[in-house]
Amino acid sequence: MSIPDLQSTADARRISIDKVGVKGLRYPIVVEDRSQGQQQTVADLNLYVELHHSRRGTHMSRFVEVLNRFHRESIIGQLDKLLVELKSRLKADAAYIDIDFPYFIRKRAPVSGIASLMDYECRFNASFRDEYKLWIGVRVPVTTLCPCSRSISTAGAHNQRSFITLQLRYRDFVWLEEMIEWAEAAASSPIWPLLKRADERFVTEAAYANPKFVEDIVRELTQTLQADPRILEFDLSAENQESIHNHNAYASVYRDLKR
Repeated sequence: MSIPDLQSTADARRISIDKVGVKGLRYPIVVEDRSQGQQQTVADLNLYVELHHSRRGTHMSRFVEVLNRFHRESIIGQLDKLLVELKSRLKADAAYIDIDFPYFIRKRAPVSGIASLMDYECRFNASFRDEYKLWIGVRVPVTTLCPCSRSISTAGAHNQRSFITLQLRYRDFVWLEEMIEWAEAAASSPIWPLLKRADERFVTEAAYANPKFVEDIVRELTQTLQADPRILEFDLSAENQESIHNHNAYASVYRDLKR
């Protein structure tokens, strides 16, 4: 019995589609881990190709077939090959992939030294048209303490949970751990998954001694990134979930260091 292949039929509307594919695909992946070599995690993936105006549709099953061949190896080192195969299998001029995943780092509390696992939201975005482009990203929770509040108060100052989001392209490899460390160093204090009373006192006092506006955070991170010759391009932001306002404070910086 012949089964029709409607996706491969011609389309007369002459409208190309920038991205067509599958979204929300949950899959196990392997990523590079600076201390352990590799780390297994579970990612949410989006895979797309560009669809030529002459073709009615794409073959969605082929995205998963291609992914099946690459997920068991360190995925960041295979993304260029994966995208080349997607372009070939789907007869496309461009291919794209988004990978969002939790990444775990063992952190020791600052005073007690108790170790526990801290999770960070991380992301890879890659594309291949005429050349391969890869962005890697992290979203890092931190503590910030308001410099203005501290300067006008006789006792205490308000602080908040903040999130630093950093994405970059590199010419030489950059670890996710490095990006997380840069972000935490720019805040009033890092946070930990487990704190005893002595640790909590340390973190509270450290943040009080190191007040930061969101403007301070993005400027300090910009200085760090601009000084690193490995980095080609970056996009960063800081957002404070304000504890005494019904709005958030936000700042962002983008730089193309190739110019």
